[in-house]
Amino acid sequence: MSYQVRSLRADEWPRAKALRLEALRDPVASIAFMETYGSAAARPDAFWQERAGRSAEGASGAQQIIAEGPDGEWVGTVTVLMEEAGTTDWAGMPVERLQGHLVGVYVQPGHRGIGLTEVLFDAGLEWAWAQGAERVRLLVHEDNARALRAYRRAGFTETGVTTTLGPDKGERELELALERPESDF
Repeated sequence: MSYQVRSLRADEWPRAKALRLEALRDPVASIAFMETYGSAAARPDAFWQERAGRSAEGASGAQQIIAEGPDGEWVGTVTVLMEEAGTTDWAGMPVERLQGHLVGVYVQPGHRGIGLTEVLFDAGLEWAWAQGAERVRLLVHEDNARALRAYRRAGFTETGVTTTLGPDKGERELELALERPESDF
């Protein structure tokens, strides 16, 4: 695989913005992401600059990992948010121990099915373990079969925790998690 997987640099915010807007146009975006293309596109550049700065190389609370194709095009991304024990996460769920939370997972359609998601996850997991995370989790809509398959292939398993996000309270988000390997303690 001739992809470079690395952390975002703060000055790359325009490319991070473009990739996010592309992700929000994906056919499953309505169940995969917690914002719409229209709301994201309307945000000022200052929002994107701040967002990139909070998750860029060297940040400790979050890290955005990007995948560059052989031609330098950004073709995938994942962001890891660190969550402290005794707090609540962005969705209002209690956090019981130091953990990473994968969000914003996206790989361009032409680059799916080749293991790129797993490579992005490996980089995100490595960063989370280096921050002291005891586990890494993610939420996925119950109807997002493609994402569920990818997450399970990467070693994530359902925890039994479910929540509702968004306007339709009849739709569930499933929590999947991966425990830190004993060898990493």
